[in-house]
Amino acid sequence: MTVYLVGAGPGDPGLMTLRGAEVLAKADVVIHDRLADPRVLAMAPASALLIDVGKSPGGPVRQDEINDLLVSEGASEAVVVRLKGGDPFVFGRGGEEAEALARAGVGFEVVPGITSAIAVPAYAGIPVTHRGAATSFTVVTGHSRHAVDRDTDWEALAVAGGTIVVLMGVAHRAQIAERLMLGGLDASTPVAAVRWGTRPEQTTVRVRLDQLGQTPLDPPATIVVGAVAGLDFSWFERKPLFGRRVVVTRARAQASRVTKRLEDLGARVFEVPTIAIEDPGDGGAALDLVSKAIGGYDWVAFTSANAVEAVMARIPDARSLAGVKVAAVGDATAEALASYRIVADLVPVRRDAESLVDEWPQGSGRVLFPRAAAGRDILERGLGAKGWLVEVVEAYRTVHPEPEAADRRRVRQADAVLFSSSSSVDGFVQCFGASGAPSCVVCIGPVTAATARSAGMQVTGVARSASVDSMLDALLDTLA
Repeated sequence: MTVYLVGAGPGDPGLMTLRGAEVLAKADVVIHDRLADPRVLAMAPASALLIDVGKSPGGPVRQDEINDLLVSEGASEAVVVRLKGGDPFVFGRGGEEAEALARAGVGFEVVPGITSAIAVPAYAGIPVTHRGAATSFTVVTGHSRHAVDRDTDWEALAVAGGTIVVLMGVAHRAQIAERLMLGGLDASTPVAAVRWGTRPEQTTVRVRLDQLGQTPLDPPATIVVGAVAGLDFSWFERKPLFGRRVVVTRARAQASRVTKRLEDLGARVFEVPTIAIEDPGDGGAALDLVSKAIGGYDWVAFTSANAVEAVMARIPDARSLAGVKVAAVGDATAEALASYRIVADLVPVRRDAESLVDEWPQGSGRVLFPRAAAGRDILERGLGAKGWLVEVVEAYRTVHPEPEAADRRRVRQADAVLFSSSSSVDGFVQCFGASGAPSCVVCIGPVTAATARSAGMQVTGVARSASVDSMLDALLDTLA
């Protein structure tokens, strides 16, 4: 019976602590704030109950109601995570929640988080301390009128010197600036206001202290006051895809690698899967039979990672593959095999079925070809012409899920879309129509590009080889 008070950090999921991710991954109930990033919430199990207690402007949830909810949920057998932005004890009212739990006899654990007071300036290229500019920093809230008028001695902060980091102070920024100047801070003191810090939507506005009150700003923003705000060691906002909104259409289970690479490049990624992977129509009966007898084949030809996963899940013993040669089309397929310590005997230079046929040796024998239910017949025809007996078995089906309203909104907002297969193009057209594609359309290879063009899309980039890295290179070339 434990409630975890978890600091989720300022927004970037990569700033979630290892301990925070660990407890979130086993949560039954997640009670979260309004600004919780969906990518952080996605770390919780799909079965977890998500409860939004966000204190949105004009419609606040009373803190005592949140305390009561924590106590009632914490008294159950469920694993309860109270997910809070930044750090639970830095202006997060985590102390009040811990107090309520302790009073009720409910066990709790505090998982500290990275506060926006230091992370957001860092992502804006502003060190809160810097030799010759600031040897200390003060973190203060400007959230309420009481904090501005009565609770905080702004004049004393001005006299103390160093860096002043103001959280939740956008609404009262004019009064804050006035009080600091009354305390002796020069009107020309540098100020930086960072909105949506650590996220791809981050924007940084730099002004003088006397201009802060008249500068248009919207929350959420972290305001940095002091000499260090005049420094600019920008790195985050200079990433090559910073702020670009990219739709990834792969099946959700396969999208994480692409998403991570795009986020490393600074993009805002929308995972909008236009295909989903399901079991074969016969429930896998045929695949079960051939997988158990796989040692009787001379070759197994894999053209997708999905086929690798489907077959390997059914092989009773890896030694069953002894003496069987394996072919793989594409880097992702070869990597899927490598995850099972299987090195492909044949990987064509060009990552498509046509190239596999070209490089396949003449001969005779049996070839097992596990594929999608509605796959192309190029491989069986081509290998058959070279003397091989090809046995095709349905390993999985691709279906097109119904898009949610949020998916439709994200597609409309996107700058680019990535297609990694013809089936993902077909699914996109079925879900959103060809005219719904963003102006930048990048495909993993010529076959996928041809499918997109035949659907009426203007293809702006094609990967030189059928790999994630090459597809991202094409995206960078196009958007640059």
